[in-house]
Amino acid sequence: MDIRVFKGTGLLDHAAALRSVYVDAFCAPPWNEDEEKAAEFVERLPVNAGRPGFTAALAFAGPDVVGLATAWTTLVPFPTDRCYPQAAVSLGPDRTVEWLCGAREINELAVRAHAQGTGLAAELLEAITADAPDGRSWLLTSVQSGRAMSFYRRQGWTQATHPAPEGKGIVVF
Repeated sequence: MDIRVFKGTGLLDHAAALRSVYVDAFCAPPWNEDEEKAAEFVERLPVNAGRPGFTAALAFAGPDVVGLATAWTTLVPFPTDRCYPQAAVSLGPDRTVEWLCGAREINELAVRAHAQGTGLAAELLEAITADAPDGRSWLLTSVQSGRAMSFYRRQGWTQATHPAPEGKGIVVF
């Protein structure tokens, strides 16, 4: 497996393959996303690639992309769109700024179904966090994905928020 790190828009040359990996990873349970979400992911890529601290890692098996990870630096003030308000409320204003702002924010981590369980996700995660500002990284995942939560724990990540296990909330690691 060949993992390549991108710091800018170079990953856009692989947009169709990235969409395919996203579909393979997230259209199945527990995520159950649809093709529209995959299209939105690809539409966000040019904007995300322009964010401060943007880093992506793509895993190649020969010419085929089999995994991806994207991240960037969380800015101050802390964002207020998407799931950010849930994270901020869970952590409180001081911890949100202290722990998350200025840190490497993992946005996506996806591996094709046939490559899951091979250690590839861990390699991708390491590739995009290796040069994180002051060694600080964070991410959100759904409490509904026990597999994702177990994965991050096995990688040594610390769960910072604890929503009800039977809920539909997000978890900050």
